[in-house]
Amino acid sequence: QVQLVQSGGGSVQSGGSLTLSCSWRIYGDADETPLMGWFRQAPGKEREGIAAIDGDGSTTYAESVKGRFIISRDKAKNTLTLQMDNLKPEDTATYYCAAEKAPCGPMVMDVTVDYWGQGTQVTVSS
Repeated sequence: QVQLVQSGGGSVQSGGSLTLSCSWRIYGDADETPLMGWFRQAPGKEREGIAAIDGDGSTTYAESVKGRFIISRDKAKNTLTLQMDNLKPEDTATYYCAAEKAPCGPMVMDVTVDYWGQGTQVTVSS
């Protein structure tokens, strides 16, 4: 069992930066976080995976955030981070961290996520 607790987010003007953090706690001995990542969901839109990182540190990004967002994972501190730079109004959404026990590929997907963070709002104004 894994508990994910998010922090960060907020409001920023276009071109600004924000950092999201997600602390995880594992109950038990098994590593149930071989793949971790971030989703976002804008009003009226489907939730989409935007960044993922595996246990070896390999990262994958959606085209919409590539070159602007950086995902990182500190296993010693049990923290997943999403650094978001050059934010645009279209980045406005609720952001969720997630973990998968048995990933099907390099990007997190709704159907294979086992654990979710509580969500945090990011608002980018023009």
